Amino acid sequence: MPKARHSLVIPALLLPVVVVLAAVNAIAQSAPPDLDSYVAASMKTFDVPGMAVAIVKDGKILVAKGYGVRKLGDSTPVDEHTMFGIGSNTKAFTTAALAGLVDEGKLSWDDPVYQRLPGFVMYDPYVSHEMTIRDLLTHRSGMGLGEGDLLFWPPTTYTREDIIYKLRFMKPQSSFRSHYAYDNLLYMTAGQIIPAVTGTSWEDYIRQHIFAPLGMNHSNTSNASFKAGGAGNYAFPHERVDGKLQIIHFEVLDNAGPAGSINSCAEDMAKWVQLQLNHGKFVEREGDLFSEQQQKELWSPQTILPIGDPPPALAGLKANFADYALGWGIRDYHGRKLVGHTGGVAGFVSRVMLVPEENLGVVILTNAEEGGAFDAILYHVLDHYFNLPPTGWIAAYKSVSDMQEKNAAETMKNAEAARAANSKPSLPLEKYVGVYNDAWYGPITIRMENAGLVITFDHTPTMIGDLQHWQYDTFKAHWRDRTIEDAFITFSLKPDGSIESAKMAAVSPLADFSFDYQDLLLKPVEKK
Repeated sequence: MPKARHSLVIPALLLPVVVVLAAVNAIAQSAPPDLDSYVAASMKTFDVPGMAVAIVKDGKILVAKGYGVRKLGDSTPVDEHTMFGIGSNTKAFTTAALAGLVDEGKLSWDDPVYQRLPGFVMYDPYVSHEMTIRDLLTHRSGMGLGEGDLLFWPPTTYTREDIIYKLRFMKPQSSFRSHYAYDNLLYMTAGQIIPAVTGTSWEDYIRQHIFAPLGMNHSNTSNASFKAGGAGNYAFPHERVDGKLQIIHFEVLDNAGPAGSINSCAEDMAKWVQLQLNHGKFVEREGDLFSEQQQKELWSPQTILPIGDPPPALAGLKANFADYALGWGIRDYHGRKLVGHTGGVAGFVSRVMLVPEENLGVVILTNAEEGGAFDAILYHVLDHYFNLPPTGWIAAYKSVSDMQEKNAAETMKNAEAARAANSKPSLPLEKYVGVYNDAWYGPITIRMENAGLVITFDHTPTMIGDLQHWQYDTFKAHWRDRTIEDAFITFSLKPDGSIESAKMAAVSPLADFSFDYQDLLLKPVEKK
């Protein structure tokens, strides 16, 4: 509530100051006047078919609208109810649900995981015993970046229970709690604590305790019902495949649900942001999802993040601090604390950003994999509310994106030029045929087809690739589904000439970290 003002006469000398302050306050209460044109320019520059944007300021939803189209070749527009995959922005929903259970006394952030999930085992027995719910949420387990993501991405036949069981076979990349490395599997594991404690599935709990009371009537926890030609107000995923933007299939990631399977829209996400900025209290009804004490916990630093120098074009984003909290990342920008997260699933990327000191929240949803598109808009909006001089963020992010693509292309071109193209495999092709097993993924099969080798990941239906000889005993897996990142596979031989093992690595330096080929160690399965 504004303070009551005494009636008094204002000296003429102070009038200009009052007028200026009033003008600044008016700006702070309104959306950027050029928002529509700026969004359009970002979409055009980054070749994004559709977007949805929400802005919440001082408890009010100022913007919740769509831009562009739901899919290429179709004029159906995006609106405030069009659903997009929000990817890892799902993680904050999972931590919010857990925070409510902490308030209810049903669990504690520092409960050992094995007490809540009997049978939970990590590779290291010490870690198995010491891992807490908090550790599941803070990316400091010792696992490598994205380690194990191939258990759900691209979509596999493994269940959540299968994946949790397989954690025991994943070798750590660092010591426990010593390094930050983003992961998804442990967030999925954290989500499974909800049914263990409440008897209600993660999906139903999110619907009943978050979507329903917030009025997020257009949101869901799975895109399994989304069809390429079906009816429904949802955006379609787009990806640049072999250099051309095109519609791709929906990736159903239900087995990773608590880490990234929610679909939502601008209007619903604005309500989610209102709740966050209102310290966990519902805006339209009595009660709260979690207490203000838990809200502070959710936004408190847990794992320190390394701070590097941004590219010159983005020098203005240099942070003084960066941390990961519980489902949120924290950093600073022009003296304000930012609380946010990004999300990405095949064909969609998104951004949620909160500025608690300004009582400001921004959501940007897109149906193409162009992070520069949403970040350019985000910082344009923040600059408006921070009363900063304008920066050409679209051009800045585009220059960085172009440079990254150029560097990646040069790396791959140099690798192609340096390979021993005239070399031959050590063995006849049929000697590479067989079933190989990785300790955590499971079986991978290599077979002959049309005088060539074909590789399949047996629990990932879309991972069928032709093995093209690269050099010596290295082949390139060229996947028939071109949304999957190509990979090198290199065979090592025993002294007797038989195959001892095989290792894999992504071909492109820009490959998404969830294609964690490097974590596989394939061993031939002995034929009985």
